[in-house]
Amino acid sequence: MDYDKHFDAAIDSLKAEGRYRVFIDIERQRGAYPRAVHHASETQGKRSVTVWCSNDYLGMGQSAVVTEAMHAAIEHVGAGSGGTRNISGTTHYHVELERELADLHGKEAALLFTSGYVSNDATLSTLSAILPGVIIYSDELNHASMIEGIKRGRAVKRVFRHNDLAHLEELIQQDDPDAPKLIAFESVYSMDGDIAPLAGLCDLAEKYGALTYLDEVHAVGMYGPRGAGVAERDGVMHRIDIIEGTLAKAYGVMGGYIAASARIVDCVRSFAPGFIFSTSLSPVLVAGALASVRHLKESTAERDLLHAKAAKLKQMLRDADLPVMESSVSHMVPVLVGDPVQCKAVADELLFEYGIYVQPINYPTVPRGLERLRFTPSPTHSDEKLAELVGALDACWRRLKIRRAA
Repeated sequence: MDYDKHFDAAIDSLKAEGRYRVFIDIERQRGAYPRAVHHASETQGKRSVTVWCSNDYLGMGQSAVVTEAMHAAIEHVGAGSGGTRNISGTTHYHVELERELADLHGKEAALLFTSGYVSNDATLSTLSAILPGVIIYSDELNHASMIEGIKRGRAVKRVFRHNDLAHLEELIQQDDPDAPKLIAFESVYSMDGDIAPLAGLCDLAEKYGALTYLDEVHAVGMYGPRGAGVAERDGVMHRIDIIEGTLAKAYGVMGGYIAASARIVDCVRSFAPGFIFSTSLSPVLVAGALASVRHLKESTAERDLLHAKAAKLKQMLRDADLPVMESSVSHMVPVLVGDPVQCKAVADELLFEYGIYVQPINYPTVPRGLERLRFTPSPTHSDEKLAELVGALDACWRRLKIRRAA
């Protein structure tokens, strides 16, 4: 069999659709974020660019609060964790961070994972195994990690229209009222930048006796008085059974976690293969995340400035008649292009002509016809950088004759 033919055909089909992804080789400059060095090629050499698509929303990955804690940890305990949590990979840093996360979300316990993807996948699949006959109601725009966890758990799944409470209730009413139920949803949906009706979802869960599972990965550190997320901001955190979050976005480091009752956390810890058989996070990373969580519990300056920057950029885009997506009510700034080839062309022109780095967002991350550029301003993006971005986008839209805002 000609195996290579099949591999080549798969890649060629992506290229033909304009969906083939190219990794941009960059090197962030400590203390100069959002500046980075772009290693273009051997012939083109290196050049300075401005990063506009990082999930390090608050720049905490560059913060001395975080980096000094990591330096201290590596001097104190070395690099790696030494193994899985069950064997030798539980360090005091892990224990302290889990206590901080439980406190952050007002829960009895928390559990660390190597990534947000793993925490969703492992937890949802494990809950399906522990709760026989459970029916999981999943928002249609939930992250791939949630979808995969539900699929692997082989639970009965019902998909409700995005943020549509009436459709969710209709689905619940069609099922056995005595069956165990779980409603899974996100707070901030990162591609459109919209926010779930958390109170309404909790109302339905309480009405029909369902557990609630909330993915706050794009909200922890960013919303609420202590940065616990949208559930804290909206005053419903105590009504959520399981909160999942990440340490790799607003907290600027790496890792994922859940926070819930001690009973639920103990079950996931004891039964989830994705937790049991994974080497734990390096204590150096955990120390950095611990410092970041503690800092953002006390400091609101970073998130206040970020939200101001995002609002200002959206208004500047509207004033330039550029199609910022009106669904975005969060810190996300998605700009609609609507074609994968044009989306890639704009991203390339921004990078090579203007020194602006943003990745095109294409299918399957978003539906076909809704391809976009997603910008993530940070507190360190100056007003001058905002103006440079809008001017460059305006020039690209003119040259490529892309549809403007309606």
